[in-house]
Amino acid sequence: MFVDEAEIHVKAGDGGRGCLSFRREKFVPRGGPDGGDGGNGGSVYLVADPHHNTLVHFRYNPEFAAQRGGHGEGSNRHGRNGRRLDIPVPVGTTILVRDPETGAVEELADLTTLGQEVQVAKGGRGGLGNAHFVTSTNRAPRKVQPGETGDDRTLILKLKLLADVGLVGYPNAGKSTLISRISAARPKIANYPFTTLTPHLGVVTLSGDRSFVVADVPGLIEGAHEGHGLGHQFLRHVERTKVLAHLVDVSSESGRDPAVDLDTIRRELALYDPSLLTRPQLIVATKVDAVDDTTRIEALKKRARALKIPFFAISAVAGDGVPALLEALWQPIGEGREAERLAALAPADEDGLPPGDGSH
Repeated sequence: MFVDEAEIHVKAGDGGRGCLSFRREKFVPRGGPDGGDGGNGGSVYLVADPHHNTLVHFRYNPEFAAQRGGHGEGSNRHGRNGRRLDIPVPVGTTILVRDPETGAVEELADLTTLGQEVQVAKGGRGGLGNAHFVTSTNRAPRKVQPGETGDDRTLILKLKLLADVGLVGYPNAGKSTLISRISAARPKIANYPFTTLTPHLGVVTLSGDRSFVVADVPGLIEGAHEGHGLGHQFLRHVERTKVLAHLVDVSSESGRDPAVDLDTIRRELALYDPSLLTRPQLIVATKVDAVDDTTRIEALKKRARALKIPFFAISAVAGDGVPALLEALWQPIGEGREAERLAALAPADEDGLPPGDGSH
């Protein structure tokens, strides 16, 4: 089961209370106060874990609580600190926190790298024992502090898949067939709309030890940005992709104009997030093996030329045109990775800024 949104409740541990105690030993008159401090409560962390790729494990277990701190004891013994609680989430999880009074939601963190963690609830500080309150005028204080209460929060988790390429298009445009052809992913394939109800990831391997991840985003339709079809559930999975491949059915089976289909999907993406259309894009005419009117391909090709977007015609079933498409998809991905590698290797100047940064 693919679950990409969940609401959980986290409670950090409360701090232990300070101890009220006086030293009482034989031959030690007026031993004085020796109450120890309470331990700190455990904090709650969310950690990006490679062994999770969905939020389904939160569906039936939405409550999490860290260990409370131990109470202080006599002889100046400090209470034990509560253990921190690590909650594993998939890489690509966005964490939002809901204000209990206003109900407003704000983003707390975005876990995009493996092992990245964020503290979502801080444990309470342990209270001070009476040994801390000794003064020159009060040699036997009876004052102690209770432990502080740990944070109590309601979190909303939203998963945005991390993929290099996003396959977008109308239902039955051939996205599932293509991803099953180029990777080991095996989504359901059938001749009816909305066959794919969940996103699928596939790893594409090319020669020269090159590989990239492709996401098959369930079919979008007009009005997807407003929640029509499955758009409201899955448009966010396109946000992290580096390259967009618009798959357009050019066979007569759909009964629609391919160029209009392309413009509709591009408009929905722009209405959802205008920055999506600034990324590298490819237009892919699919099902060319079933074309009975070549003018449909030419119309889409002409529209691609007007948009200055590379155009490819493929048959995912027969494999025609697929190798050239994969190489074209790799080009911006490879360039981006090389740029990231060089940026990571670039030495910082004396002020800790990369070379050429004019901000100092």
